[in-house]
Amino acid sequence: MMETEYLKRCFGNCLAQALAEVAKIQPSDPIEYLAHWLYHYRKTAKAKEKERQEKIQLQQEYDNSLEETKMAEMLKQEEYEIQQKYERCHQASAL
Repeated sequence: MMETEYLKRCFGNCLAQALAEVAKIQPSDPIEYLAHWLYHYRKTAKAKEKERQEKIQLQQEYDNSLEETKMAEMLKQEEYEIQQKYERCHQASAL
């Protein structure tokens, strides 16, 4: 029973798909076919995971960029308000 759990955890549905493909195609060398199928599956899965991680990273970078832009706009607005107060105070003291 533990072996079954191990296989499910490690292979998931992949092994069942691979064996179904071997049964459907019935290649002359089923072991080699199965090995190539599993290799291709793993290669594709790794590429998909890498793409998923890159999308996450890009989204995080985009979110950080938006946050930095907001902060820059807030600082610019604050600087403008300080400048306006300074000019009003300077004008009032000149009178």
